[in-house]
Amino acid sequence: MALLHAAQISPSKIELIRTWAPTQPWFAGDDLGLEIIGSYRFDDPDGEVGIETLIVRAGEGPFLQVPLTYRGAPLAGADEWLITTMEHSALGRRWVYDASGDPVYAAALATTILGGGTQAPLEREENGVRTPVEPSVHVIGSGTQVEMDTVGLVDVRDLDASTVIVTSAAELELLRIVGDDSWALGGKTLTGTWAGRPDPVLLAVAR
Repeated sequence: MALLHAAQISPSKIELIRTWAPTQPWFAGDDLGLEIIGSYRFDDPDGEVGIETLIVRAGEGPFLQVPLTYRGAPLAGADEWLITTMEHSALGRRWVYDASGDPVYAAALATTILGGGTQAPLEREENGVRTPVEPSVHVIGSGTQVEMDTVGLVDVRDLDASTVIVTSAAELELLRIVGDDSWALGGKTLTGTWAGRPDPVLLAVAR
């Protein structure tokens, strides 16, 4: 279960994405028109790290996939993946990372793909009351593995349109530019749907 708070955050998610994403090798589109189309979340089993993937679009450009992790303290040895710090009115200071370099995200992505999982259910908490929230992006993994071994992060490298995340359990390829049906990568997959895209879109592959 991912818990959403009624809170003020600074910088906002769209502000940090507009500043950071255009500097990345996989970025495509008009950075001035960048907007968030939707998002999906994974659970951290330890309940310490927020894991959210944003689907964004830059003007008339392609859909882009931007996974983020939110932490209450810096992640040791991960300065190159740090995007910014964020002030959250309910949770305090949060360290925001490009999730591709965060081992908690790598474990969650591998587990979801290989185990046939889905996005985390959402609840919003306001004035002590929790209410369910419908995810704006629905995802599902194609695997059938019931149990997962420990997933360790080994290596990360950006390509022109994707990011390869090598773990001890599998090599993951996270598509940064999504919606191109010509991808034929093999392996188990993570696909997603959102408003205006009712047919499953390939988001990531585990090999």
